[in-house]
Order: sequence, then structure tokens, then C-alpha cells
Amino acid sequence: MKSFYFMAGLPRAGSTLLSTLLNQNPRIYSGPSSPVLGTMYGIHDDFQSNELYTGYPKPNQVNEIIGSVIEHWYSDIDKPVVIDKNRAWCARVPFIEGYIKQEAKIIVPVRRIDEILASILTMIKRNPFQEGQPRINFVDEQLVKMNIPINDETRCQYLLTSQGGIVWESLNATKIGVDEGHSDKFHYVDYNDLVTDPQGQLNEIYEFLGEEPFEHTFDNLSNQHREDDITTYGLGDMHEVHSKLEKTSPDPSEVLPESIIKLYNDNKENLEFWNSEDDSGVINNQPKVINPNIPPNTPKNNYNLFS
Repeated sequence: MKSFYFMAGLPRAGSTLLSTLLNQNPRIYSGPSSPVLGTMYGIHDDFQSNELYTGYPKPNQVNEIIGSVIEHWYSDIDKPVVIDKNRAWCARVPFIEGYIKQEAKIIVPVRRIDEILASILTMIKRNPFQEGQPRINFVDEQLVKMNIPINDETRCQYLLTSQGGIVWESLNATKIGVDEGHSDKFHYVDYNDLVTDPQGQLNEIYEFLGEEPFEHTFDNLSNQHREDDITTYGLGDMHEVHSKLEKTSPDPSEVLPESIIKLYNDNKENLEFWNSEDDSGVINNQPKVINPNIPPNTPKNNYNLFS
């Protein structure tokens, strides 16, 4: 029987790099973002709304069906340890323990929010739309749909809104798990710590998972499980891993508009709430929708995002 662990966390925070490193361990498979959680939740929702089921419910059988999704998805993987990646896992700890019936252990890559925004902006500018591409980049695509002018400020504002911004959604999913009392099931990995002390960070991950340590190498790296980033994100190098482990992203002050830098500085404590644990392990701050201009009528706290 496989041991299943999970990876969630923030975008542009090193999850692809971390998976690449973990895959050096012959016991571990860590792949790209998977549809496992969405499929489980879809089956759960379909049964609950199906009149034929509500008329003659068989909850034990439904639980077995939902719980078997992850086993079937990874039936082609001949390794004893599998790490499934989905940024919403922190918000769905009960799905892990109730359906998969394994202890929830979730690796949560995090990073300074201004660095995440700067990384996404840099990537957008590095990948201009080319004739024949199936879509423009996912950020500009949403701004067009909302009839909002495209510039670096609106791009950052969108990423931080609760109406589809991936930075906000990832923060929100993590905060849901914190609010539900699951902080002890999360292991945060800061991107800058991973880059400067990769073996030390990996050793801590192995200790958290209860797995034996493994000595890694940090040269000639290659992502063995590439996603179709053009089709999915409109960005060709969304999950590129550099061959040598080093920090290559620019200083946010050189990329972000002044208004966004001020926005970040004014809200840093709320946004980076994983740095605000008290002695009991409770995180006191909560992320907020920090931009009042885009889009209109954005709710202040959208903690029911995945309900």
C-alpha cells in the first residue's frame, strides 16, 4: 500500500523545484498539480445532489469510491511514497483523513508575497503572446474578461483578489486549514530557505513525513514531469526548473509598481500570516482582500471558497 502525502502552498514558491528534488529519492514520486482533489470533491458533490442517491443512500460505498480516486490515479506509479500536489489541500484536510484514511501531512511552500508578484510579472513579460498560441497568459486573460485595463498594477491587484487571483486563492486555502485547527499537519518551506539550504530543508521535510533522510544533489536539475504550461497558463515556462539551484528572480523593487510595493508593505503581516504564530501554534492574523478597486464588491473574507 502506498503512503500518500500532499503538497499545497503558494504559486512561484518553489513547489516544482521541491518536487524535482524529492524525485531524486528512489522511494518518492512527486508529480505536477493533479486533478485528484477536484475529482474527489466532484464525486462527493454529485452524490449529494443526486436524487437517486438521496432516495436510497449508500454512504459507505460512496466513501469507498471517493477514497479510491487517489489509488487509481497513481496506479501506474511503482513507488511506495506519492506526494500529490494541489494548492487546495490545506482547505480539505477532512478529505484526506475521512476518505483516503491516512494521516494528513501537507508540505506548504511559501514565499514573500512581493517576490511572488515580481516573479509572475517577470514571467509574463518573458512570454509575450505569440500568434497560434491557444490562449494569452492567464492573468491578462481574466483582466480582459473583466474589462479592466492591462498593466502591472492591475495584474498584481487581480492576483490578490478573491475573484480568481491565484495568490489570494492559495493564501485563502491555507488559512482555511489554519482556522480549522490543522496547523500541526502543515510543514511550511520558505522558498529562500530552500534555495540557500536545500539539504537542510529536505531533511526537515523527511522528518515531518517520517521518512528516512536522503542525500540530494543540486546540479544538473531537470523537471521530469512537465505540464503543458502554454495550454494551461498561456506561459511557456511556468514550471521550468533551472539546472543549477540558485535564486534567479529579480528584486521586487525593480519590478513592482510603487503602489503595489506600498500595498505589500502596508499588509505584509496579514498576507504572510505563517510568520505570525504564537507560542500555542495558533496563527492570529488572517489574509485580507487588500485592494479596494478591482474587482467591485469583492468580499472581505471569502473563507468558503471550496465549500
